[in-house]
Amino acid sequence: MEFVATCPKGFERLLADELAALGAPQVRPLAGQVSFGGGLEDAYRACLWSRLASRVLLVLARVGAADADELYEGVSAIAWEDHLAPGATFAVDAHGTNAQLRNTQFVALRTKDAVVDRLVSVRGARPMVDTARADVTVSVRLSGQRATLAIDLAGEPLFRRGYATRGDARLSSLRPDYAAALLAAGGWDEAVRSGSPALAALWPGQGSVLVEAAGVALDRAPGLLRSRWGFAGWAGHDADAWQALLAEAEARSAAGEKNPCSLLVLDGRSGTLSACRQALRGAGIALEPQGCEQVPPSCCLAAADLSWVGETALATEAAVLSELASHAGRRLVVLSRDEAPDAALRSEPASVTEVIVGRDPATIRVYEQSDSVAPAPSVELPGGGRASVLVPASDQFARRLAKVARLRAKWARREDVTCYRVYDADLPDYAVAIELYEGSETPGRWLQVSEYAAPRGVDPELARRRLLDVLTIAPRVLGVDPADVSVRVRTRARGGSQYADEARVPERGARGRDRSSRRQGVELPAGSHLVDEGGLTFEVNFDARHDCGIFLDHRETRSRIREMMKQTKGSKRFLNLFAYTGTATCYAADGGAKHTTTVDLSRPSLDWARRNMARNGFDGPEHEFVQADVLAWVSEQRHTRNRWDLIFCDVPTFSNSARMRKSSFDVQRDHAELIIGVSRLLVRGGCAIFSCNLRSFRPDAEKLERAGVRLTDITDETIPEDFSRNRKIHHAYLVERA
Repeated sequence: MEFVATCPKGFERLLADELAALGAPQVRPLAGQVSFGGGLEDAYRACLWSRLASRVLLVLARVGAADADELYEGVSAIAWEDHLAPGATFAVDAHGTNAQLRNTQFVALRTKDAVVDRLVSVRGARPMVDTARADVTVSVRLSGQRATLAIDLAGEPLFRRGYATRGDARLSSLRPDYAAALLAAGGWDEAVRSGSPALAALWPGQGSVLVEAAGVALDRAPGLLRSRWGFAGWAGHDADAWQALLAEAEARSAAGEKNPCSLLVLDGRSGTLSACRQALRGAGIALEPQGCEQVPPSCCLAAADLSWVGETALATEAAVLSELASHAGRRLVVLSRDEAPDAALRSEPASVTEVIVGRDPATIRVYEQSDSVAPAPSVELPGGGRASVLVPASDQFARRLAKVARLRAKWARREDVTCYRVYDADLPDYAVAIELYEGSETPGRWLQVSEYAAPRGVDPELARRRLLDVLTIAPRVLGVDPADVSVRVRTRARGGSQYADEARVPERGARGRDRSSRRQGVELPAGSHLVDEGGLTFEVNFDARHDCGIFLDHRETRSRIREMMKQTKGSKRFLNLFAYTGTATCYAADGGAKHTTTVDLSRPSLDWARRNMARNGFDGPEHEFVQADVLAWVSEQRHTRNRWDLIFCDVPTFSNSARMRKSSFDVQRDHAELIIGVSRLLVRGGCAIFSCNLRSFRPDAEKLERAGVRLTDITDETIPEDFSRNRKIHHAYLVERA
């Protein structure tokens, strides 16, 4: 017979070695699968014992599949009556496409029709299809102009072992077959055969790597806990052969319970050790893992799962890599999404296996034990101590950050500022902006680190390692828990730079924030904090995938709005366009505005603005919130009697929301029309502040002058001290009717 064991991409060589060790003949690795020969007993053994295979398929035939008709004819020629017993249900699992068969659902449907028609012609009875729990699963896999038809002997993926990890959902969860691949690449099988195996699991999350390691050490078949198999309802099933294999596996498991095995857990995330113990108990394994802070020399293998860090947890990755550096020189296997472990461990991997985690490329990297590892590069920190880094030159960043942080903190105390920018690309190679936020009602300090896009020609891997060093150094210099660091990575986009990704530590920084709370009678959403500015209180949130809720570069602008409103006579009406979270509206209300209108297209932003206003005591009917496309709304208001004394318009650089009436808004292209419209909403003697953050912005002075609009550049007066290095952070203009 011919069989195929399917597997994740990159597992082929490891799976081939495993099948050969199980005694399977004619093993041949292919793309995403490994073929082997033998009898049913060999296939059953692979189902029961393979830790790396996803499915085991019995190949029935290969047929032409240039189009739907050829596929139908080929499938119809197979003797399905020999595989589906009368009354048995079946389902079709289709994979792959070609030029004519471009939809897997259609491939499955055409295959199903051919099977049904064949059985109707032979038996005169139509078989039942059950896609949820079929007795037999027919596999059809297209490759070019051919299709392989097979019976799925597993029934459902073999990595569904029959046990489940039910630890803290915030902890990483590595699929069992990936955990097994990590161990196989690291040579855990050889370690088990050598005598007294000891495994140190670094950041194992919910513990699947410990379960797989214990299963190998205790000689437990990974399929013993499964209650359902795909071959059970197949007409060709050999029940006696299967029962004999089961009895053998159970005997080996009973004998293996006496095998020695030590499991250590090194993971600083809360709840990890408990989750690992729960996973082992769920798999019926009596071994008790122990927590540790350092891997002892007695451990023959350390396995680290870093697949959960990366672009979604950069700050965590920095802390993890810094800790990983302390394990340099020992035998280590790492599942990683990038090459950063090489720099942390100061060595090249002995082997690299390319795999896919989710949809992203990753590697299993094996590092051999060595006594000749160079000392880890590190930087001296203010107040003593050192931090391991990936780039030796990062000591310059540490010294610079410590210096500017001292000066900025002194300025902030003098000016009574609690949220401010500490560092702004002071060193060109470390092109990040770092902002510090301090809590107002409850103690807390948070960092927001924003990376500027590296210029062309800079090695992306080097730029990334510098960023990771920043995330290692900055929290320790500024006295912030690494779990309270928010990271945003920027890429160049139309109109300047925009945030391409925002990452947030999902663990310790999330403790106690799993539900909304109320402060001063106003709801505080989960993950949010309160900060003070100018005597007012604002809500910030570093977990959201947008800005945190307050633009610090407009601190002086907001103060100016409050003073202007104090001096305004008459109706004292204030309008905030593109209002975001309404911070400027709060300042205007604090300055005595009798009526405020806050306009934004985003409903969540308006809800946020409403909470900010209510938290500061401005929650009456005189404060209205309007969800609308600002451009269209301004045009409509020009035809009404509504007018305002003071208007603030802080526009986006570019927007193409589907809810906008126009296809898009480009500040350079469309600003003149918007400013003219805003000027028409002013009362006689009123004024507006127009702002944008496009560095290359140039107002169309000639067009505005023809429209009777006077524009006065007040940018320099609105740049705060902590943004003095980057005076193009925004442009600001006073708008008046000429």
